[in-house]
Amino acid sequence: MSAFGPERAVALGGPAWLRQRRSDAADELAVMPMPSEKEELWRYTPIEELHLDDYAPRPSPGSDPASDEADRALGAAYVQGLAADLPARAALVATIDGRPVSVERSALLGPVRVGGLDVLGTEEGVLGGVLAGGDALVRLNDAFHPDVVVVDVPEHAVLDAPIVIVHWCTAGLSTQGSGDGAQTDARAPACFPRTVVRLGAGSSAQVVEVVAGAPGAGRGLVVPITELSAGDGAQLSYAALQVLGTEVWHVSRLAAVAGRDATLRTFTVGLGGAYDRSRTDALADGPGSRTELRSAYLGTGSQVHDVRTLQDHAAPRTTSDLLCKGAVAQRSRSVYSGLIRVRRGAVRTNAFQTNHNLVLDEGAHADSVPNLDIEENDVRCSHASTVGPVDEDQRYYLESRGIPPSRAEQLIVLGFFDDIVQRSPVPALVGRLRREVVRRLAAVSSEDG
Repeated sequence: MSAFGPERAVALGGPAWLRQRRSDAADELAVMPMPSEKEELWRYTPIEELHLDDYAPRPSPGSDPASDEADRALGAAYVQGLAADLPARAALVATIDGRPVSVERSALLGPVRVGGLDVLGTEEGVLGGVLAGGDALVRLNDAFHPDVVVVDVPEHAVLDAPIVIVHWCTAGLSTQGSGDGAQTDARAPACFPRTVVRLGAGSSAQVVEVVAGAPGAGRGLVVPITELSAGDGAQLSYAALQVLGTEVWHVSRLAAVAGRDATLRTFTVGLGGAYDRSRTDALADGPGSRTELRSAYLGTGSQVHDVRTLQDHAAPRTTSDLLCKGAVAQRSRSVYSGLIRVRRGAVRTNAFQTNHNLVLDEGAHADSVPNLDIEENDVRCSHASTVGPVDEDQRYYLESRGIPPSRAEQLIVLGFFDDIVQRSPVPALVGRLRREVVRRLAAVSSEDG
């Protein structure tokens, strides 16, 4: 892992505490084993095909002006399109390879602080408050994220419009040097977005986070980490969309905690990538807190979508509700593995976990593994999962009314996804999500046709 040494981590700059944190993480990374399929958290995955020596962090801006300009143009075009779909927004932050390049604030933002680490001044400890420890890939982000997007909502502030964050991640081959002396590195670029969202007591906010890249071929590694914290009585609605290129590995980690009587809603949608892993850990940490987790994925080609969830109950009278829906077509695969954990003392917990999978082609495959870990008696927990093809009665109903078979299946799958898309905790994102699903289903139909 010569490209991921401590000296390269420290060279990213920033305040002294951040440089030290990066250095410590890089030192730990050097002696930590990479995840293995032998571990329960990585079962059914191709994780052993990930070789870090094939990747390198992107150089600092200015090392290759032509490439930087091209990346900015592609990212800016994507951001403009997304902004058009979300015209009523409190703020819009755009990053390229984890570095904020623009921050647009509107009058709707009020007292909320949004931007890079500089918005916090000299404040320390913003990182690791929700996600402490972690495996080698978490340490990789700890060591090599170039900046942090911070959303800091003070007590009792209420935002009626979403804050939008777009991480544009480049793919292809890394370039070292500049001008005529620039050299192409055989290693693909690695990108490490980092986001922290903090809500004070009694506040309310919506956040949309998008991880995107150029469509089509181009190797890359994207390892985002997001930490969400909802203070006592706060209401946080968060939606994430991943639309990377077809050869990019995406391994994300979302860690969230809800305080007393707080409500935390998350929705993760995975559409792009060669291997797309989304792990969400939601901790109901205060009495009366509630977490709602939604997740969706659509697999095409030879994609692998891997969704892992943890509904963690550490306090009494807490509630969690999870719904994960996905479809796999052509030769794609999916894995869902979820755990409901009720710790000792978390009496009168209510926890529900549901996973539904559609298998659209004979070459596709889906695994569903729900789990329970209960340490209390006075609780109510349930889980359910289904894996199967399109309902033949629904297909027959549509075809009997003159709808061609391929179109009938497409309509059924759209209805399957529309059920969960409509439940997005950020209503303004529903239209964009629906169009993304329609576009990908149309592409599958044209390839099969």
